[in-house]
Amino acid sequence: MDVPDSARCAWIKALLLLLLLCLWDLCSAQISYSVSEEAKKGSVVGNLAKDLNLNVQELESRMFQLVTGPNAKYFEVNRKTGILLVNDRIDREELCESKQKCVLNIEAMIHNPHKLYRVEINILDINDNSPVFPRQSVVLNISENVLPGDRFLVIKARDIDVGSNSVKTYKINSNEYFSLDMQSDSAELVLQKALDREREPVIKLVLTAVDGGTPPRSGTMQIVMNVQDINDNNPVFSKSLYKVKVNENVHEGTKIITVSAADADEGVNGEISYSIVVDEENSALELFSIDPVLGDINVKSNIDYEKHSAVELRIQAQDKGHSPRRSTCKVLIEVVDVNDNAPEISVTLLMSSVSEDIKPGTDVALITVSDKDSGTNGKVNCKLLVPSPFKLQLSYKNSYALVVNEALDREQVSQYNVTVVANDEGTPSLSSSNVITVHVSDVNDNAPLFTAPVINISVRENSPVGGLMTSLTARDLDVGENAIVSYSLSDTESSRVSNLMNINSHTGELYSLKSFDYEETKRLQFKVQATDSGVPPLSSNVTVNVFILDENDNSPVFLPPYSEPGSVNSENIPYSAEAGYFVAKVRAVDADSGYNALLSYHITESKGTNLFRIGTSTGEIRTKRRMSDNDLKAHPLIITVSDNGEPSLSTTMSIEVVVVENMDSLQPSLRQVPVKEENFSKLNLYLLIAIVSVSVIFLLSLVALIAAKCYGTDGGFSMSSAPVVTTHPDGSWSYSKSTQQYDVCFSSDTLKSDVVVFPSPFPPADAELISINEGDTFNRTQTLPSNGKVRRCLT
Repeated sequence: MDVPDSARCAWIKALLLLLLLCLWDLCSAQISYSVSEEAKKGSVVGNLAKDLNLNVQELESRMFQLVTGPNAKYFEVNRKTGILLVNDRIDREELCESKQKCVLNIEAMIHNPHKLYRVEINILDINDNSPVFPRQSVVLNISENVLPGDRFLVIKARDIDVGSNSVKTYKINSNEYFSLDMQSDSAELVLQKALDREREPVIKLVLTAVDGGTPPRSGTMQIVMNVQDINDNNPVFSKSLYKVKVNENVHEGTKIITVSAADADEGVNGEISYSIVVDEENSALELFSIDPVLGDINVKSNIDYEKHSAVELRIQAQDKGHSPRRSTCKVLIEVVDVNDNAPEISVTLLMSSVSEDIKPGTDVALITVSDKDSGTNGKVNCKLLVPSPFKLQLSYKNSYALVVNEALDREQVSQYNVTVVANDEGTPSLSSSNVITVHVSDVNDNAPLFTAPVINISVRENSPVGGLMTSLTARDLDVGENAIVSYSLSDTESSRVSNLMNINSHTGELYSLKSFDYEETKRLQFKVQATDSGVPPLSSNVTVNVFILDENDNSPVFLPPYSEPGSVNSENIPYSAEAGYFVAKVRAVDADSGYNALLSYHITESKGTNLFRIGTSTGEIRTKRRMSDNDLKAHPLIITVSDNGEPSLSTTMSIEVVVVENMDSLQPSLRQVPVKEENFSKLNLYLLIAIVSVSVIFLLSLVALIAAKCYGTDGGFSMSSAPVVTTHPDGSWSYSKSTQQYDVCFSSDTLKSDVVVFPSPFPPADAELISINEGDTFNRTQTLPSNGKVRRCLT
């Protein structure tokens, strides 16, 4: 059946009202008990069954129990007897701190029907806590001039127990200075006797707080009374009269005696300051001073026995209290006479500086010595302290002359500090010294000197004109005008070298006037002269070697018959040529040297063909494989030769290789011979004889050239050296002279032989290439370029 919402809300309100009425009836009963804190577990608090009029036999069946809550853990109920017992330790101070009344509320419940009972338990305090002071000790500072009867409030103790168990009274230990006066809510210390810090600086009291419990408990605190000082004592000297002896002329600052005073007070009242009592009639007081803290009497200025044979001082000691107290003593100082006047030296220079070429025996300065003392103490002896090129020469009594004793050299020592020492004959002897500074002036006696007799420099060829080649420096040991150096090219060579380079006369910087060519000139040699500005001027020379370093500035050049630029050369090969068939050999030379002249050959064929190869170092063109019907009849090849310089330079040329069916109509050529031949043929024998003949002729030519060079003259710019003939492991031999070299190379790879001669940087205009072919010993002679290095190769 559907119930309207308004009717449903009315039913809910009625049920809530009924429930509230039931709870009111259940909670209507409440009882109160009391129990002491710290009661033992199991102690009886009260009989709930009896006090609530409950049937003991029904307690278990109706599940009589305590309702869980924050205080329920401290108690439990016995269901058989209905007695409420202590279940856990109860600490009143932990639960209620220092509240006067401590109440715990618990609830008991019985079922069937349900009924709730409220139980109030009052926790009774016991004396289980002692009085405690906030601090275990207190320090009080009391001036020693306080009057008897003055009061000082003490710190109260705290007892967390309540009622009669809290603090009730205070007491102190027996002493002669203080008593304790108890007030209603506090305690005060009362001074009974005047204090004296010098007699008893610290007074210690023990303050005890006692509660009213049974038995009573107590707590203690120590009170430390620091008696503060007042300035009530005068300083006292250890002696009323001090005596001391001191030598005259004792060093300033020397301590001669120490006075001492003591003050029974403490702090600033006991700190003592010393001073000398001023007496305007006693001028000797200016001779001494006293340390205000230590009492040390020190010498302030020179003490002269002839003026003061004895001095009396009055010393005052004063404390630093608010109202300072003072006392005085006497100090008697006896002055002892000594040899207290050192000799005096007077120097008159005769010249401001001494020329280094001055003659020995010349007077430089006049020296006069004197001593204010008399008798033996006034007799003076004079000498030079250390050896020097000077000496003292006695003119008359106590007068001397400083004389040049030996030759001087400014470059070794430009200034002399001559120390003259004068000693008297007193005991102990006194002395004085004077330093005479003698300046040595310069004369032009040193020529400029270069760092080395020969200076080698390197310059790259093609370097920019006007570039700095090197900086020459000559050092002159003289000074001033005598050390100003100018540079120039040697007169004997300036006409030849001036067109090549220029030197800065002031700095010695050497600049080029033209760009050098290694292939023309490899070394320049000339001299540079350094001249100072002295009178008369002095000069010296240095030999300069300029070595020209090679640059890769020359491209390789093909040798005949492939040397004509723009021409296309043609070579024929038979259709039946095998792999490795010799087609042709190209040769090239490079006018540079070293790695710049190291050549390599490369070949570029037409697209779609891969028939030929070339030796990278030999320049030999050979077939890679046999011909086929698909191959073209004409093969244009582009040969490139490159050097090994940085950057590399190269030259190209063209060869067209034509394939012919029949080679019979052509002149027989060695290129038809296979690359490798097993048997030693007659042709090889003829070739070996030709090679030996050419080698003998070439060796005789070299010997003749060496002889001619030995009796010839050098051009003046290049360095000459002995010729060298070297045999190589491959059977070749080479002839070299300085940077010139002639090589003979032998190769067994082919049957075609070549002789290539590389002349010196100044080759003859008719240098030739000699080739040896089968059946035609010398059938080709061509003129080679006249610059660079040429090799003679027999292959």
